[in-house]
Amino acid sequence: MRLRTTATAMALALMATHAPAWADIEAAKAFLDAEVGELSTLDRAAQEAEMQWFIDAAKPYAGMEIKVVSETIDTHSYEASVLAPAFTAITGIKVTHDLIGEGDVVEKLQTQMQTGENIYDAYVNDSDLIGTHWRYQQARSLTDWMAGEGAAVTNPNLDLADFIGTQFTTAPDGELYQLPDQQFANLYWFRYDWFNDQKTKDDFKAKYGYDLGVPVNWSAYEDIAEFFTGRDMSYMGGPASAWGNMDYGKKDPSLGWRYTDAWMSMAGMGDVGEPNGLPVDEWGVRVDENSRPVGSCVTRGGATNDAAAVYAVTKAIEWLQKYTPPEAQGMTFGEAGPVPAQGAIAQQMFWYTAFTAASVVEGTPVMNEDGTPKWRMAPSPHGVYWQEGQKIGYQDVGSWTLMKSTPVDRAQAAWLYAQFVTSKTVDVKKAHVGLTFVRESTIQHESFTERAPKLGGLIEFYRSPARVQWSPTGTNIPDYPKMAQLWWQNIGDAMSGAKTPQEALDALCEEQEKVLERIEKSGVQGDIGPKMNEPQDAQVWLDAPGAPVAKLENEDEEPKTIAYDELIKSWQQ
Repeated sequence: MRLRTTATAMALALMATHAPAWADIEAAKAFLDAEVGELSTLDRAAQEAEMQWFIDAAKPYAGMEIKVVSETIDTHSYEASVLAPAFTAITGIKVTHDLIGEGDVVEKLQTQMQTGENIYDAYVNDSDLIGTHWRYQQARSLTDWMAGEGAAVTNPNLDLADFIGTQFTTAPDGELYQLPDQQFANLYWFRYDWFNDQKTKDDFKAKYGYDLGVPVNWSAYEDIAEFFTGRDMSYMGGPASAWGNMDYGKKDPSLGWRYTDAWMSMAGMGDVGEPNGLPVDEWGVRVDENSRPVGSCVTRGGATNDAAAVYAVTKAIEWLQKYTPPEAQGMTFGEAGPVPAQGAIAQQMFWYTAFTAASVVEGTPVMNEDGTPKWRMAPSPHGVYWQEGQKIGYQDVGSWTLMKSTPVDRAQAAWLYAQFVTSKTVDVKKAHVGLTFVRESTIQHESFTERAPKLGGLIEFYRSPARVQWSPTGTNIPDYPKMAQLWWQNIGDAMSGAKTPQEALDALCEEQEKVLERIEKSGVQGDIGPKMNEPQDAQVWLDAPGAPVAKLENEDEEPKTIAYDELIKSWQQ
């Protein structure tokens, strides 16, 4: 398996420098030889045919320079350093692929929406913005685009049915607004070797009275966190003092994602039903039968400040303070993600599969000499308020988005690049580098069957029907850029101790409602925008079925664990 990238990127960049007005198939063949090989769902003849299509479709845009942007993760780094220069060499369209923080991507997108200035010709932004794109109508409907202005530059081999995340990028109007580029889930991560060691298992059972295993609920997770924190694992080659939890707490945009990305729903906030619990989602926003947001606070039927939400934030802070390395309190999402691979962490409830690549590096403390991992991934445990049928986890679906403010010819050229980096020719190789999946054909490719034992359950998860229970933020959120920033600011107040979790969430729901009310008064989203409920006594809503929920007398439930191997069998069924 060839995972060369740097040398190929340099060669293609040099090739692009000397490219003619538009390149020819020889540039494509050089790319296929150097970078793709057999790591594709297409045979060589089909690869060349797809590349020839890109060459022909790109001719009207020869010499054009375009700019696109995405967040900085391994998948996008590969696109920027390898696929962008390859695309330039093959098509003659010079593409600059900027890599910036996710919060910065959202800020640039928001600025383009507000000003109409064409900052970027295409964005890879999360499908969490689907409610925003649908309501504001500033992103091009790709359904209309592919049938109209983008028809001549739409790859006949695109095969939308092969993408596993288009249900997340399709709005209630049935239109596709975004094309998935990378996809990863948040799962539970744990040291499989420690959990299966007989001494460790015996010690745990002697202390807690039940078997050490994958925690099904938060009570068991907490026991395991307590058990491993400070434990001397040197008898297994581990640290003299381990940690039972990993998280992050810096007041930064990524702190908000930590909660909106399903932490609240795993605790039991929101309604039963997928996707995202209707009428109340994991942001606590309630919508009516027409998908119009009607409230966020309990007094309007929302759940952002209900008992399940308070429980979620309280537990996160408690575990961060008790069972997590102290430096984690000053870390962001990106800084905390690779830490479990350093060898001192026993488990992490909220771990993104985007960090798989960093966790399978040879020679790290969490890898065996034979290249298999000492860790595994599994579904995250759920909190005491969680009910069967509620959302079980989050999936990040970074997706190509074309704004209406982008001139047509620039959007057409950018659409070619977006299709190139998600094409069947390159997708298997890209997935091996970044370990993020968007195509069913890639997931089923034989190279991943071979590599599965070295990826800790990632392939088993994505090949299982269970994966559909992990979903992004849905369409309840009418303005993701404005509302997302409220989360990290208010949760940050709870993390710092400036406010109690209840006070922080009360402030958060009120601020969310102010945004909803402003949108309603502006009328810019028409009859699919917010239409706020009148406030009522909270008890009216607490007595009604579903979310919001009242505080339980006892938030400690009986801990429950399951053997990992049994869990995998249930996935395979």
